Amino acid sequence: MPAEDSGSGQRPVAVVGEALMDLVPADGGLFQAAPGGSPANVAVGLARLDVPVYLLARLARDALGGRLRRHLVDNGVDISRAVTAMEPCSLAIVALDEQGAARYDFRVTGTADWQWRQEELRGALDGVAALHGGSLALVLPPGADVLVRLFSAARAHLTVSYDPNCRPLLMGDPQGVRARVEELVGLVDVVKASEEDIDWLYPGVPAAEVLANWIRRGPAVVAITLGAAGVIAAMVGSDRRADAIRMPAPVVVVADTVGAGDAFMAGLLSGLHNRDLLGAERRALLRSLSRAALSEVLQEALSVAALTCTRRGADPPTRAELRGFSSSFRPIGG
Repeated sequence: MPAEDSGSGQRPVAVVGEALMDLVPADGGLFQAAPGGSPANVAVGLARLDVPVYLLARLARDALGGRLRRHLVDNGVDISRAVTAMEPCSLAIVALDEQGAARYDFRVTGTADWQWRQEELRGALDGVAALHGGSLALVLPPGADVLVRLFSAARAHLTVSYDPNCRPLLMGDPQGVRARVEELVGLVDVVKASEEDIDWLYPGVPAAEVLANWIRRGPAVVAITLGAAGVIAAMVGSDRRADAIRMPAPVVVVADTVGAGDAFMAGLLSGLHNRDLLGAERRALLRSLSRAALSEVLQEALSVAALTCTRRGADPPTRAELRGFSSSFRPIGG
């Protein structure tokens, strides 16, 4: 593990998890192959926001894996610590409803993303300020337990963030997944989830109640995205509903919502990185983050997600595009 130093500066963020190929609906009833996977999307989002980033992924040697590699490198993601895997690339088949919301079907049996071995991660976190992961790679065997051990060991040296990004079709029984999610929430500093995640993990429980539950488990910041309604978030010590920050989403014309949650996560981590709040030595500052500062970070993350929704597929904005996006935000409630 890396030694602590003063300030995150330009130290990279490491993102661990799946990089797969999305088959996205195109004109004429056809599908278009587009690079995807929640962690890969977050890595691309960070790179486009000028945050240096490693993707720790198992990238297949097949034609689809080659396309993933080109996509990542072309977008400025460092894949020098990725694993060249002998297994084939995973596939996600995307269906869109009338509002552009995405549903997923998967082809993942025996594919590259889930076969992690401990030795493949040796030295993977050297020199980084933060580790982010989530979604399927932290749940699916046989590699999930390897990644959970990585998270557990990293906490002493890095800022650690997590997005459960639940996929019910593959994750099975929500009760079993809930235990894993709560284990990870207790290991990390920053958590982001969607309203859909909460509805599946905790049927009938309001998002504000889950927010209070999770913030008591130890993270400094928890944010739950609410689609067009924006986000509800809490900081450490604010475990009452009245203390939650609620912020509306920008009003945009939605092409689809593919990658919107990953874009929000990238915006959230970028906001913390730009404020020099990543790294174990910055944990005390992160845990004393003011309501106003967190509101600013959430505003940026919502803008990143909103811009992504204006175009097809997981296509997050660059830093320059984000600067050119103007919207009026006002925290509500709390």
